[in-house]
Amino acid sequence: MKIFVLDTSSKAASAAVWEDGHLLADCWQNTGRTHSVTSLPMAENLLADCSRTLEEMDALAVTAGPGSFTGLRIGMAMVKGMGFALGKPCIPLSTLEGLAWNLRGWPGLICPVMDARVGQVYTALFQWENGKMHRLMDDCAIAADELRQHLAEYGAEPKILVGDGAMLCYNKFEGQLENLSMAPDHLLHQRAGAMAELAASLLAEGKTVSAGELAPVYLRLPQAERERRRVPSPGQIQIRTRQGKRGHVPASSSGTCDAPSDSAEVPTPPQSA
Repeated sequence: MKIFVLDTSSKAASAAVWEDGHLLADCWQNTGRTHSVTSLPMAENLLADCSRTLEEMDALAVTAGPGSFTGLRIGMAMVKGMGFALGKPCIPLSTLEGLAWNLRGWPGLICPVMDARVGQVYTALFQWENGKMHRLMDDCAIAADELRQHLAEYGAEPKILVGDGAMLCYNKFEGQLENLSMAPDHLLHQRAGAMAELAASLLAEGKTVSAGELAPVYLRLPQAERERRRVPSPGQIQIRTRQGKRGHVPASSSGTCDAPSDSAEVPTPPQSA
């Protein structure tokens, strides 16, 4: 079984090749260069260095999210293109579950956490038990204080934070939660090498999709889309009358708003008998 794995979900980028039950090769960098520049050469060099080709791979895996909207789209586009061209099955990976696999074997609660900005974090909860990674909480975007409340429910059980939001949450939660620690730097960020074993387990379970079905998982709308939805369309311009009531006025064919003057009354709907 051979799997090519790619991660572009955050500032760091990485690629790996999994073969017959072990990690054959991996590459990771956190240089700050855009993934559109670094990812393809990284993949090509990695495959060349271990004398493998994409044609030999049984499947192609990529982080589907959550993460950087632009980063996710770059990785998705690469793997979708490879999948379409070669007819290979694809394996979408949860970025948060992939982070948890950095700490496989750790005896306690594993909490991957990524900075989602606007006062939120992307997070989930996992636990390694009996040689398997068990999910305790679905991937979600929540406030850091809400995450603290979830972790507090586990009392004195050891808890470890991993991901680019780990430092932010550790500093915020320190002194408020028992037995809280943070992953060491070399295990803190997403790594395709750690995700490769997760990808292998999903492939063994038949959890693959076609290149056409491969899609990112954002957990929330991109900022541009959120802002677009806040702005009323030309046909739904909100006005306030002298009486302080709100209403929506349709736009004219010329694109301007045919709003009533201040003295105009807002018609009231007929009352039922």
